Amino acid sequence: MRWNTQTARAEAAESGTDSAPLIPLAGLLRAVRTPEFHGITFHEVAAKSALNKVPPASSMPFRWTVNPYRGCSHACVYCFARGTHQYLDLDSGLDFDRQLVVKVNVVEVLRGELARPSWSREHVALGTNTDPYQRAEGRYALMPGIIGALADSGTPFSILTKGTLLARDLPLLKAAAAQVPVGTAISLAVLDPSLQSVLEPGTPSPSARLALIRKLRDAGLPCGVMAMPILPWLTDGEEHLDALFGALAAAGASDVTAGALHLRPGTKEWFMQWLAREHPQLVGRYRRLYGQGSYAPKDYRAWLGRRVAHAKARHGFGGPDTVGHRMLDAAPRRTAKRPAAQDALF
Repeated sequence: MRWNTQTARAEAAESGTDSAPLIPLAGLLRAVRTPEFHGITFHEVAAKSALNKVPPASSMPFRWTVNPYRGCSHACVYCFARGTHQYLDLDSGLDFDRQLVVKVNVVEVLRGELARPSWSREHVALGTNTDPYQRAEGRYALMPGIIGALADSGTPFSILTKGTLLARDLPLLKAAAAQVPVGTAISLAVLDPSLQSVLEPGTPSPSARLALIRKLRDAGLPCGVMAMPILPWLTDGEEHLDALFGALAAAGASDVTAGALHLRPGTKEWFMQWLAREHPQLVGRYRRLYGQGSYAPKDYRAWLGRRVAHAKARHGFGGPDTVGHRMLDAAPRRTAKRPAAQDALF
């Protein structure tokens, strides 16, 4: 879906909502603001497709994704997906946080795609771009239908999230796990609540996410952790990593993947503005570290990998760490050979 000059049709706003100005968008049904989501505009669209094929050059261990939302109210300043909002002629800063596209018909479309004879029931990953359990899910409740559609079709799937709203769907996930392989993973890389609150202002607290890991494990589901990104000079110290991995082990995490911050175009500019406000003494260091591209230098990543491996071993997480992106538990395992040009299509 891209922004275009197509005339959009506005439906009457529901009781208790205010209709927002319409932006020309393919498939747009209406744009809505509500008092419960101050400052956020929901652009409700009728999507033509739900399953997205991952580009062949990607190192991801899955070929298909589903993204019910575009943009994310978690507002993580480092989010690698920020640049994708520019495809919609929106900015990768505040617009990414506040102008959210909602595929209101995603369940219906997904069921149709999964019913095709050509569908081979390959693994589907959710949460690879924007979080399917961000606050908007509390309003639209798209995930129960998505979970049901995947399970009913015999399609294995995994979910990566920061959102504690996932707990609402634990009964559905347990039922789905009786039908197909199901993987869950929680994103948690910053244990210090004061740093977390300015880095990820729209996310649940670290303690709330640790509690969610315990709930998932108590429900009998595997729960990995994506401890990414690790931030140079902010969260890469031995003390922080030791505390983080210790807390994850105590919560019962099945596995942990950790890796260094990367700053793609669109994200880099927004993150560096944040860094200049919050930690101006680090701006020069970050410019040197990320001056040649989106990824930290190989030497730094190797150094961090050794430090992470040591922390993992100390807290009982076995095996070498893969410093890169992969979905945990339900997805096939393999080591990333090169950074993906685009983690997932929409």
